[in-house]
Amino acid sequence: MSRVNMFDVNFDNYDFNDLLEFIDTSIEHQRHSYILTCNVDHVIKLRKDDEFRKVYSDAGAVVADGMPIIWASKLLKKPLKQKVSGSDLFTRLGEAFEDRGYRLFFLGAADGIPEKAMLNLQESYPNMNVVGCYSPSYGFEKNEEENRHIIQLLQEARPDIVFVGVGAPKQEKWIYRYYETYRAPISIGVGATFDFLSGNVKRAPELMQKTGFEWFWRLSQEPKRLWKRYLIEDSQFLVLLFKEMFKRKRMKGGQG
Repeated sequence: MSRVNMFDVNFDNYDFNDLLEFIDTSIEHQRHSYILTCNVDHVIKLRKDDEFRKVYSDAGAVVADGMPIIWASKLLKKPLKQKVSGSDLFTRLGEAFEDRGYRLFFLGAADGIPEKAMLNLQESYPNMNVVGCYSPSYGFEKNEEENRHIIQLLQEARPDIVFVGVGAPKQEKWIYRYYETYRAPISIGVGATFDFLSGNVKRAPELMQKTGFEWFWRLSQEPKRLWKRYLIEDSQFLVLLFKEMFKRKRMKGGQG
């Protein structure tokens, strides 16, 4: 599989079938790895977060999560195949997870939300094998006792795939710190996915997802929590994109 470098991130040029192949191989060979779904927010955070950059450097796979990333890849003449977001994993790969009998664990969101997400999923995929759900306490990532408890739950449940939904970059950093300890073949941060699946938060209409306006929908749903991220921090993405375009033009000129 080819890789595409943009914004100092090495993206694996995967569609959902490619990602499934990576998951299948990791589980078959019992590797311990993690997948990162890189969106605009990640790109911005990576500029000033050394720990987050380290998480990225050791990832098993990095996929593009968000239409702005896909559009940027086309503008830069490095086209990525497909938007591969954590929120779409179950609609795109749910049948495969069910058919293969993969053992899944849901970690994140408020009390009762992962369980409701599981029940809703099992309406569409009755044989989906969710072997555990847990809502960690607030500030759990700094609580040694809570982390030991979560790791014990994971070790006892023996999942093939751990889905962690506690927001970025917290979820990715937590996975990075502990994935070699709980030793699941695949871990992946999925943000608000459990909230969407449970019906606790309504996801943007499909047209808004496809046209890149999912951020606007999410902002309208949770303005107090998300205004700074979308209106201030993520606006820096345009500046980064112009820099990438200038860098590409300069390199092309140097080759001429």
